[in-house]
Amino acid sequence: MTSSNNRASTGGAKRYLVVIDMQHAFHQSGEWHVPRYDEAARNIAALSDSGLDPILTRFVPDPTENGSWSSYYDRWQSMRLDPADPIWNIALPDVEVHGSIDLPTFSKWGEKLAERIPVGEEVVLTGVATDCCILATALGAADAGRFVTVVEDACAGQSDAAHQQALNLLELLSPMIRVVKSDSLLA
Repeated sequence: MTSSNNRASTGGAKRYLVVIDMQHAFHQSGEWHVPRYDEAARNIAALSDSGLDPILTRFVPDPTENGSWSSYYDRWQSMRLDPADPIWNIALPDVEVHGSIDLPTFSKWGEKLAERIPVGEEVVLTGVATDCCILATALGAADAGRFVTVVEDACAGQSDAAHQQALNLLELLSPMIRVVKSDSLLA
C-alpha cells in the first residue's frame, strides 16, 4: 500500500462533513422523533465551526412510493406528506444552510455525494438516525471506496439502544469505517 492510500485520519486525505437528515420531521414530536436530536445538533455545529463545511442531506419522500416504499408509508401514515411540506426543512439553527442533497432513500450515498467526495477521501458522517440513514449511507460510502468516520455523539438514533447497536455494527467494518467522538476530531 502506498502512502497516498493510508487512512484519511493520518493527514493525507481531505475530510468532508456530511450531515444526514437533520430535519423538522426528526426533531419535532411525532412518530419519527429522534430523542437525542438536540445533542447531535450541538456537536454538528461544533464540527462545522471548526472549519469543516457541511454537506447537508434531506430525506424527501417520493409521492409515487415505488415498490416496498408503499408498504413503508402504510406503516407511517402520518408521514405521507408532500415533499414541499416544511417538515422536511433542515432544522439546524447553529449551522449555515446553503442547499442540500435531497433523496427519497435511507442511504444518502449516490451520484451527488460521489461527485463531491473523491475516492480515497474521508466522509465524516453526522445526523439522524444512526440506526437507519447513517448506517445505510456509511455502508454505501465504504463500498464506494471512501473512508468513513461516524461521529457517535453527532449522531442520534431512534433510541439509545438502537444507536449503540448501529455503532457496534459499523465498528465491525474497521478500518473502512471508524466510530469516534467529536472531541477527537476537534482536537
